[in-house]
Amino acid sequence: MDSNTDKIARIRELVGILDRAARVYEQEDREIMSNFEYDALYDELVALEKETGFVLANSPTQRAGYEVLSELPKERHESPMLSLDKTKEVSALADFLGEHEGMLSWKMDGLTIVLTYRGGELVKAVTRGNGEIGEVITNNAKVFKNIPLRIAYTGEMVLRGEAVIRYSDFEEINARIEKDEDRYKNPRNLCSGTVRQLNNEITAQRSVYCFPFTLISMDGQPGFATRVEQMEYLRELGFTPVEYKVVTAGNIADVVKQFAAKIETNDFPSDGLVLCYNDIAYGNSLGRTAKFPRDAIAFKWKDETRTTTLREIEWSPSRTGLLNPVAIFDPVELEGTTVKRASVHNVSILEELALGPGDRIDVYKANMIIPQIAQNHTRSGNTVAVADGEQAMRSSNVFVTKTCPVCGGATEVRMLNEAKALYCTNPACTAKKVRSYEHFVQRDAMNIEGLSEATLEKLIGLGLVHEPADLFKLSAHREVLTQAEGFGDKSFDNLLAACEKASTAAMPKFLYALGIPGIGLANAKLICREMNYDWERIVSATAEEISSISRLGDVLAGNFTEYMADEENRRRIANLLEVVTFEAPEQVQTTPITGKTFVITGSVEHFPNRDAVKDFIEARGGKVSGSVSAKTDYLINNDTTSNSSKNKKAKELGIPILSEEDFLAMAGGN
Repeated sequence: MDSNTDKIARIRELVGILDRAARVYEQEDREIMSNFEYDALYDELVALEKETGFVLANSPTQRAGYEVLSELPKERHESPMLSLDKTKEVSALADFLGEHEGMLSWKMDGLTIVLTYRGGELVKAVTRGNGEIGEVITNNAKVFKNIPLRIAYTGEMVLRGEAVIRYSDFEEINARIEKDEDRYKNPRNLCSGTVRQLNNEITAQRSVYCFPFTLISMDGQPGFATRVEQMEYLRELGFTPVEYKVVTAGNIADVVKQFAAKIETNDFPSDGLVLCYNDIAYGNSLGRTAKFPRDAIAFKWKDETRTTTLREIEWSPSRTGLLNPVAIFDPVELEGTTVKRASVHNVSILEELALGPGDRIDVYKANMIIPQIAQNHTRSGNTVAVADGEQAMRSSNVFVTKTCPVCGGATEVRMLNEAKALYCTNPACTAKKVRSYEHFVQRDAMNIEGLSEATLEKLIGLGLVHEPADLFKLSAHREVLTQAEGFGDKSFDNLLAACEKASTAAMPKFLYALGIPGIGLANAKLICREMNYDWERIVSATAEEISSISRLGDVLAGNFTEYMADEENRRRIANLLEVVTFEAPEQVQTTPITGKTFVITGSVEHFPNRDAVKDFIEARGGKVSGSVSAKTDYLINNDTTSNSSKNKKAKELGIPILSEEDFLAMAGGN
């Protein structure tokens, strides 16, 4: 890149690439490049701008974000929320501190939220948005798992925190989704969509946490001198501040290592650390640049990369037929562990990296956790054609297999969410069966202990299991199984005992085990309860009956009735019920609220949250709906005189509005 003209052309190109990546990430909750790629291009842009003095108005180095796209109300922040300057060098953190004391904390990977309390109550929550205008998500924030709705401080308080979804909750949510292509890519994307839901009932189901990281303002502020004092005051009020440590230039390198050691077991997603001056007055005195405040800096993990040789692509099957590419390469040491495989995600990324046998590739751990391919030095691979209708795939890339590695059936490349993905076209593929059986036997379903993927493959491969009912008829195959590799009399007896124990099952778990798209365990419980645990009524339910159940809609109702109308599904269910017995259903208390329909709104005082009120009602035979209608018997709202839309609707329909105390008195419980 010799001339200044070439450098300016490269700047324009980089701005265009980064602009598109940012728009897709912020507005559509998708990623078209890795963090590693984005950071590398961003750093290149910064260097070129500094060298040439040429900066475009729409450069990502000059703005904080984009206008958000949703139907939620918008609100302008009182002061712009600037992004932070960043570094990957620990030495730069020490230089930043100089002789001053700092506070080092996690840089959590979620969505920044501004919370406003007034009169001791949470009155407003707004997303960061583009840094100047955010979305009002107050109703959603009120169902976050760890945010207090009321605090002891009665003046106006404004603070910022990061809303995140834990890895464990993320995995649990994805496990309940039938199709691989419908699953969420990462906790950040899921959190972004969750906190911007128009229905906060969905938000409540997804376990969002919010960790305050700075106190913006307080009426009658008690004169905090340090950031640490602010964090501890917030802790006293009942918040869960972001984890932090006090640091100096002398110990910051060791403290960064302490944080790094926690990454692998940390349940909350993070993408680095944030360092700010502990002395608030000093930090404020530094002011800010056009984009960055000068009192804080972000630290992103300096990705440890290793160059290695790519050997093959292994195709990992799912129960929907999707084959996921996994790169297998010569082992390398990364972040203290040996790594020899990394997900390539889909065929499009396989193409973008131009992967071929023997290529020299750089690998790293994204956020020090997930092995990824950073770049391919030799790029020997070719592109892949996409199947057109019934036409089979024709591929020139040697890594894209034309046959399923499990069943040998033909594969084809299809478009999936604007990316190419490889599928097995054989409906009888063993891998699909194994994955569906894994769902059937899992703990929240039929709970058959000891039925691992390897054991299921063996049972299917030996021709002993053709449908779920066959799992409860294995006693007829003792001779075959005890002679199979890895099996013996003890293993066989343990498996029989587990199957016998599982043959008596709770009806909701049985229903969930069937694998009906969208019908998780919670929805299965709702259906069974609504249908009074009458199995014949359940399998014969109409779409209207299912969609009328609280929290179930037309889509799930369609999935349910379509599944139950299928002749093959009904045959398999009938065969299962010859070997499975339902447990007696949970006894529902008969109380004054049995059969009554309630709507719950506003904050609660006698219960931890509104979900607890709902559980209380349903355990006593009542029903809970999300909206007030002619079918509603009572509206529960501690502010019985408010002019909220639900109160107005209830008054129009003549529906009594109860406070919690009124409700508990009527229900005969506390």
